[in-house]
Amino acid sequence: MKIDSFITWEPDLTDLSKERKSKPREIGCTMVMDKGLGLTAFEDLCQLSGEYIDFLKLGFGTAAITPQPILQKKLNHAQKHYIHLYPGGTFFEIAWMQKYFSKYINHLCKLGFSWVEISDGTISISDSDRSSCIQYARSEGLQVLTEVGKKKSGSVLSVSEVLKIYEQDLQAGASFVIMEGRETGKNIGMFDREGKINTTYLSELQKVLTPSLVIWEAPQKDQQVELFERFGVQTNLGNIAPHDVLSVESLRRGLRSDTLSWWT
Repeated sequence: MKIDSFITWEPDLTDLSKERKSKPREIGCTMVMDKGLGLTAFEDLCQLSGEYIDFLKLGFGTAAITPQPILQKKLNHAQKHYIHLYPGGTFFEIAWMQKYFSKYINHLCKLGFSWVEISDGTISISDSDRSSCIQYARSEGLQVLTEVGKKKSGSVLSVSEVLKIYEQDLQAGASFVIMEGRETGKNIGMFDREGKINTTYLSELQKVLTPSLVIWEAPQKDQQVELFERFGVQTNLGNIAPHDVLSVESLRRGLRSDTLSWWT
């Protein structure tokens, strides 16, 4: 039999959900966390999984210590694959704490970033200052993601606190609001020490939040499945490890046993 290297799988075999869309996407987004990928690994990630990555976060303050030529090449590769690359919110918090916020935004713009994250996971920032930061970033041409929640282990904001910040951020101009889950998905926000979701808490959030405007940090498979089951496979997920991108997309499409049964 002659080998045909250009053959493609039938659509019925690639997406049982019939819901997945091509980029650019406004729902069903996947945000991946880069904690220090080398350039070759980054290129491999974009080539293999780029179609399924919408946002790629340079974790914490790693953007500050990534050699500038490599950072620029990462930006170029991400843009080539229609991936929104942005520095983690902790880097913003450092810039704010050091009174370098406007210079930070200016530097991001000059480098070619189009998105920025505004958060207060470690520092304290007033509601008015937070909104002003969002508005300033927007005025400089950046799109904004914000994050709700503290990074201290065991930290849980009340539903009313989450709603207040969520509404203020969107009103100030944020495009998405990220729900803090950290890279472990354990003992933070809606996750207990084992990483299980507090379903009562999540149900209360579900009543007041618009799912399409939220990115849930959910690095563990069971968390991802539970969120898909509750909100649908077009749920926005964040803090996905680079090696888990195809796994998450398989869950979305029913190409893994955990979700295949939903379409049988």
